[in-house]
Amino acid sequence: MSSIRKSRTRLLTAAATGVLAALSLTACNDSSGVRDEGSSTNASATASPSSGSGSSSHDDAKPAPAGSKPAGKAPATKTPAASGNGKTGTGGKAVTCQGSNTKTVAAPLNRPVNHMLLTVTNTGSSTCYLYSYPAVHFGEAQSVPPVIEASQPQAVVTLKPGESGYASVNLSAADGSGSHGRTEKSLDVYFHGPSGNESVGTGAHPSLPAKGIYVDDSLKVTYWQQSMDDAVSW
Repeated sequence: MSSIRKSRTRLLTAAATGVLAALSLTACNDSSGVRDEGSSTNASATASPSSGSGSSSHDDAKPAPAGSKPAGKAPATKTPAASGNGKTGTGGKAVTCQGSNTKTVAAPLNRPVNHMLLTVTNTGSSTCYLYSYPAVHFGEAQSVPPVIEASQPQAVVTLKPGESGYASVNLSAADGSGSHGRTEKSLDVYFHGPSGNESVGTGAHPSLPAKGIYVDDSLKVTYWQQSMDDAVSW
């Protein structure tokens, strides 16, 4: 009987010790605030940024800068507006240069010798075309001198209002070999139309030096040129 009582006493003592340990642990947790790992994880997952921070936890959630374009779309290109009003000069449709819309000046040259320069300036309000070559008449001549074919330009001479075109006149042979030399004191200049075969409009009557101009049968002219240098090179 004594051994049975001793065994029961040991069991009761061990049970009492376990109860006291459990009560002690519970009291300790309640007073020290030991953290529950499960509850802290849940709190971290549901946390949100401060409403006043203005930031986001994801870079791709940031709003696009003002004026930016969606990815993959090229910016539209602006086509320049067409310039000009489709008119020539200030008066509209281009016309043929002639005595009534130009001023012609005849000036003897020292170089090349025995040459004279014709300068035609557009005095009208529209662009005009200087076709072919000048039809010149010195004094009472009934025919016009021939043109130097090699002087023909690649394009018709075009004069906007105020611009000038040029032609040179080879007056006489530089070596004196020309025949029927004479001095002329008047000059008429007539203008060709698009066909180059006829005179159109009114002519010009540029003045000559008071002593006159010496010419002979070698007299010839160049085609109208856009530049003075081209005109006097023949």
